[in-house]
Amino acid sequence: MINENGAWIMQGTAISDPHRIRTWQALVDRINEIGFLPLFANEIPGFSAEEHVAAKYWWSGDRTQDPWEWREIISASRTAAYGKFFDKKAGFISLRWLPYFANFCRDGYDFDAAWEDAKITRREKLIMDVLTDTDAAGEVIWKDTQILSTELKKLAGFGKGGEKNFPGVATELMMKLYLVTADFHRRRNQSGGEYGMPVSVLLPPEAVWGYDAVTAAYDEEPAVSWQRIHDQILVHFPHAEETAIRRLIGKCPA
Repeated sequence: MINENGAWIMQGTAISDPHRIRTWQALVDRINEIGFLPLFANEIPGFSAEEHVAAKYWWSGDRTQDPWEWREIISASRTAAYGKFFDKKAGFISLRWLPYFANFCRDGYDFDAAWEDAKITRREKLIMDVLTDTDAAGEVIWKDTQILSTELKKLAGFGKGGEKNFPGVATELMMKLYLVTADFHRRRNQSGGEYGMPVSVLLPPEAVWGYDAVTAAYDEEPAVSWQRIHDQILVHFPHAEETAIRRLIGKCPA
């Protein structure tokens, strides 16, 4: 997006461009080709969904053409991870690259171990406690629930008279790959009818794809996973500036 005189202008390709991404499935193909992809344009030219779709369809409500609708479809299809992974902004990670992001972003820690080592804040734990449980053996269970984020906020004790900044804390958990946006649903009134804008469903990625799939890169150092991600960007965008790469994915773990 470009801000011109206070108005946000979407970047994109012409309708006639033969290389334009035209379907959500084609967007998943692009995500899989690169490995991960921010939703909106950033400091690395070409490294976004925004720059490869038609600008006119954004927020049109046409599920066949609108990239804003596609993010809902892709989240629900579970063909890629969606969340605020890139400098606290939205984007996608392919299932092949998800383990490397999890290893790097978590610094090799499962959530419970990160909490024990004081790498997690109390407010982050309040949210994760709603979405996880333990079995009789004390092992963590990740709940695949369809709780809307509006309800999750209340259950975790945020809101009026409680904890503050639920969106910011949830974003931090996505940046650490402890949460992803797994679906979107509209709220329902007392009669069961849907109303309002779609609301996200936040889940631990383990609840979506399984512990083994998410943690498959735990056998390598987080810095190695970071380097893989860094180098993959340069494979596709060799002129990307180092500062831009680090701003998007974060610093290399020590």
